[in-house]
Parts: sequence; structure tokens; C-alpha cells
Amino acid sequence: MSNTPVAPGSQPLKRIGGTAHPLTDFYHTLMRASWPVTFAVILGAFVGINLLYALVYVLLGGGVEGTRPGDFEDAFFFSVQTLATIGYGKMVPVSRVAHVVVTLEAFSGMLFTALTTGLLFAKFSRPTARVLFSKNVIVGQYEGKRTLMFRLANERGNRIMQASVRVSLLKETITPEGMHFRRLIDLKLHRADSAMFMITWTVFHTIDEASPLFGVTPENVADGTPGLVVTMTGLDDTLSQTVHARHSWTHEDFLFDHKFVDVISELADGTRVLDLTKFHDTV
Repeated sequence: MSNTPVAPGSQPLKRIGGTAHPLTDFYHTLMRASWPVTFAVILGAFVGINLLYALVYVLLGGGVEGTRPGDFEDAFFFSVQTLATIGYGKMVPVSRVAHVVVTLEAFSGMLFTALTTGLLFAKFSRPTARVLFSKNVIVGQYEGKRTLMFRLANERGNRIMQASVRVSLLKETITPEGMHFRRLIDLKLHRADSAMFMITWTVFHTIDEASPLFGVTPENVADGTPGLVVTMTGLDDTLSQTVHARHSWTHEDFLFDHKFVDVISELADGTRVLDLTKFHDTV
């Protein structure tokens, strides 16, 4: 059983059943975890392995020359030297059983180094997009029509080629038979694709009779627990790899009859300035 976060506006989902895959799921979790958490897990595993082997060396008694009999600290640091293949030469195995344990630990150290190296390299080399999404979704007038709009900015400042945006409305619905469904309804956008996304991009959806948001007001925006989910994908021009970003808003993030503050200005010498400090500002 596990608690899994779901889309905006809904309660946490408690999952029961299913086939567990601890190794692959743990790797996937570490790939999604922050760097401090990843380093903490690796450090914890390193210390845990050495504590385990240190206990074995203590139980062997005089199996390691240069260590004080029964001293756990000496055994622990001998284990560290063995696992890291340092081998200063001050502490060495002398019994056959100790040599066998050292062989097993050396093999464990090789596997541990290979796994952590692969994890860190995969995590470091994974392509990412630093896309900033506006804190609010605005419902206001645009070109004389009721329009839902939000904006995103490329914080990295590189080129994302063939960028595309997909926006879905999450809504709770009840069928005439009384069945409850959580639906993801795609919204038709003015422009869902961009040949090059480098600075900012404002996304528009006209709220007309064909829109699932038709008739939305500040009073009824919470009906059906609506939320918006947006995904952006594109090709990083620097890495030549596909990158993606996602964001979501709940009904509490909707602002009515507002507009975004302009974040692009021009200096006297013609230089264009992008001011991301005003990116979330509305009037």
C-alpha cells in the first residue's frame, strides 16, 4: 500500500494491490529525488555496508592483523579501506576466513561503486528544462472574447525547438446513472506549438460554447473540483535531446478579470530586457 499524489484538486490516492518491484522502483525514486536526498541515501548505504562487515570482522576475533581484539572502531575502518580498495597495509587479513570475507567485501565494493556511479551519471546527464510557469491562471478578455490564459518562460535562456504545449482540464463529473468519473478534457489552444521557445510564451484558450469552461465564474469555479494540468515538450537545441516540463493549478489559482504585467521592455539603445521578477504579477 502506498500514498500516491494525484492531479490538482483531488485527495491523495491510496493504492492497494499491484506487483511491487523494490529494486526498479527504488532506482526510479532516487532518479526523481533531490541531490541532497540521493547523496544521503548513498552515504547511508556506504556506512551500513561497512557496519555490517565490521561486525563480521569483530566476530572473527584475531582474523585481521593490526586491529585491537574486539575493537569495533578498528574493524569498521578496516572495512572502509577494504570496500574502497585503499589498502594502507597497516591492517591485513591473516586467517582463511578473514580472506574470504575480504574477498566478498571487495566484490561488494565493486558492485556498490558500479551502481552508484551509474546512478549519479544517469541523474547528472538527464536532460531537463527549466521552465517557469505563472502562479495563476487568468480568465479575462482577449481580442474581445472571454479567454483563459497563463504564461511560461524559459529560465535557462537556451533554445527549445519544436516546443508544444498540451493543457487538460481535470473535472469531476457524474453520469445520469450516478457514476463518478474524474475526466481529463483537452483544451483547444490558440497556438499549441512553437518553432522555437526561448523567452516567454503566453497560452490562450477561448472560453466559448464549445469550451468545457463555458460559463465559469468566480462563484462556480470550484464546482466539480476543476484543475488544470499542462505539459510542455520540446527539443533542447544544446543537448539535441527531448526535454519536458509540467505544472498544475487548482481552482484556487484562477484569477478573473486580470491581465499579466509585461515582462519585456526595451531600453533607449534598442536592447530588449526580460524582467522575470514581474513574471507572476497581474493587474
